[in-house]
Amino acid sequence: MASFTSKKTNLYLFLSALFLTNAVIAEIIGVKIFSAETWLGVAPAQIHLLGDFVLDFNLTAGVVIWPAVFITSDIINEYYGVQGVRRISYVTAGFIAYSFLIIYFVTSLPPAQFWLEVNKTDAVGNPMNINNAFSMIFRQGLGIILGSITAFLVAQMLDATVFQALKRITGSRKIWLRATGSTLISQLIDSFVVLVIAFYIFGNWSFKQVIAVAIINYIYKFFVAVVLTPVLYLAHYLIDNYLGHEHAKELANESSMSTFM
Repeated sequence: MASFTSKKTNLYLFLSALFLTNAVIAEIIGVKIFSAETWLGVAPAQIHLLGDFVLDFNLTAGVVIWPAVFITSDIINEYYGVQGVRRISYVTAGFIAYSFLIIYFVTSLPPAQFWLEVNKTDAVGNPMNINNAFSMIFRQGLGIILGSITAFLVAQMLDATVFQALKRITGSRKIWLRATGSTLISQLIDSFVVLVIAFYIFGNWSFKQVIAVAIINYIYKFFVAVVLTPVLYLAHYLIDNYLGHEHAKELANESSMSTFM
């Protein structure tokens, strides 16, 4: 029993560290917008939404690593319940806020003159201000920070609740249904909340533009949630072997019974 208790604790610590690390990295690198079509070598989507908006799959770089957060959250929920997800979500939101505070402080420090001199041109000889570039890359507006943290917490709480609701219906069967279903519902909310707060309330986007971009983001998240289903099953297989199948089943059952405690 002591061995199982130790494994259970170590597993939660590992999953929590994985969840926290990926979430914080995704928030920091999210300032870059990349073209998914160019990356895949296909023509721009040119999707016409809500009249005048023609959108391609230009996505925040954070979405590259965000699927790892989906999967880890569902695994924590499966074995440790809503309380397990809630605990690490609050901690992660705190660390995201802490990271932004440190970044704000560091970008406010006066640059060393020699650093500006040795970096006064880029790799091809174009003039640049390395300090301005550093600040522009790492700093995000208050609206984006508030939108990101709010959307993150709302989506996580919703995901955890829907996951357990589906688990009570499916039991130990149909992992794909509760994992994919909870992700699709929570990310629908996430896709809209972050854009409404960051770019409609605090920014200058029209509501139509917010809706259009949110739809593009959600299409991507929908696709990824479905494609990564085999990874979820692989993770369950590895964890069951690590804990032992009987212990893993017992832990999963306990997580369901303590959902709202």
